[in-house]
Amino acid sequence: MGTFDGKTALVTGASRGIGRGIARRLAGDGALVAVHYASAQDAAQEVVAEIEREGGQAFAIGAELGEVAAVQELFARLEKQLQERTSSTSLDVLVNNAAVGGPPTLPEDVTPELFERYYAVNARAPFFVAQRALALIPDGGRIVNISSGITRSAQPDQIAYAISKGAVDQLTLHLALHVAPRNITVNTVAPGRTDNQGPLFRNPEAVRQMAQLSAFKRVGRVEDIADVVAFLASEESRWITGAFIDATGGTLLG
Repeated sequence: MGTFDGKTALVTGASRGIGRGIARRLAGDGALVAVHYASAQDAAQEVVAEIEREGGQAFAIGAELGEVAAVQELFARLEKQLQERTSSTSLDVLVNNAAVGGPPTLPEDVTPELFERYYAVNARAPFFVAQRALALIPDGGRIVNISSGITRSAQPDQIAYAISKGAVDQLTLHLALHVAPRNITVNTVAPGRTDNQGPLFRNPEAVRQMAQLSAFKRVGRVEDIADVVAFLASEESRWITGAFIDATGGTLLG
């Protein structure tokens, strides 16, 4: 029996990187996973294919979460797929992972357009995804929000991104208390420098420099984050809520 046998999960931004790893981990432990993507449909379908090759269950659903109407579109598609596959629209686990980043930008160079883009995807969307999901999440369900270690350390050229991710930390804090009477837990996982297969991680010198930031002198692996999320999504984490889980490999130790 897998930890999540009979459970359903939605992982936003699951077509690549950390989200992909989380989707594969939850599916590997028995969950039926909705693999959300913004525009990379082929990549999302490949994640689904990987999960199915490994004996799991998954399906892909697309929605550009930077758009105001996208959350309703996402859940219309999600409910349809869940109903067809499980005869129910119940959603046991929500992982708010989808986010956008960008190149280093000093405070004086942040444009309103850049700030709004970060806010729309990284702050507004997780709130409304969680809000909408609560109609489907049963008592005892789980919400895991993916933030960033950058919300706890100063990096001026990432100020706009950090502000948007700081909103995720606040979402966790306040929502956790609100849904506690239903035994729903809400927690934040904050990764540090994690190899998401992006171009930066194909540069050996850049990887070496990033590794020095961690107490363990390596960059994070997707599995490092997925394992933490899987624990918080499980029954074993029932006594943890409203927490900020530092998953930076000791980067925040100083």
